[in-house]
Amino acid sequence: MFKHINDEINSVFKRDPAAKSRLEVILCYPGFHAMLFYRLTNWLWRKNVRLLARWFSNLARWLTGIEIHPGATIGKHFFIDHGMGVVIGETAKIGDDVTIYHGVTLGGVSLVKGIRHPQVGNNVIIGSGAQLLGPIIVGDNARIGSNAVVVKDVPEAATMVGVPARNVTKSMKDAVAGDITFTAYGIASEQLPDVVMKNFEEMEKRIADMERELLETAKRWESH
Repeated sequence: MFKHINDEINSVFKRDPAAKSRLEVILCYPGFHAMLFYRLTNWLWRKNVRLLARWFSNLARWLTGIEIHPGATIGKHFFIDHGMGVVIGETAKIGDDVTIYHGVTLGGVSLVKGIRHPQVGNNVIIGSGAQLLGPIIVGDNARIGSNAVVVKDVPEAATMVGVPARNVTKSMKDAVAGDITFTAYGIASEQLPDVVMKNFEEMEKRIADMERELLETAKRWESH
């Protein structure tokens, strides 16, 4: 029990430079409070004391602004930064060393019983306002940009941005090499690609290529 608490505190220090003391984390971090409640409610849920588990999780939601269903599976060193508006559904699974920011939803889109929520791998960062919907699989080391809406599986080490989210990582090697240090909000602002502008640039390039091909074809016909 105390080891879990110590791990949660260490996770905050590892990933939030604003943390000044262990006492500050214990008293002032809603993500830390939410995880303490979750460890209790998940234990009760697994012991089949489910009404009490739901009551405590609802109390935690009221106190912290973070809603974690007792049935969710969460690994080690999970860190919720700021936290307000975070929702994690019943069948969600989260690996080790995962970081998520405020406004994130790991939600379901089906009314059929079974796995309905995202299955998130290890060392994943999910930016503020991101929505991960359905029983999708998010690979290890993935980065989800702020306000992205993810409805399909995410490859390992991919960086996803946009609505719907697109993979903007050139290669898995580049993703891992380019993210040696912690990157707040999923991807650094100077690296965040403008997906819409990129599409326009690709369209302009394609149109220019087609115009050049047409011009060359017209010249060949004239030479005949």
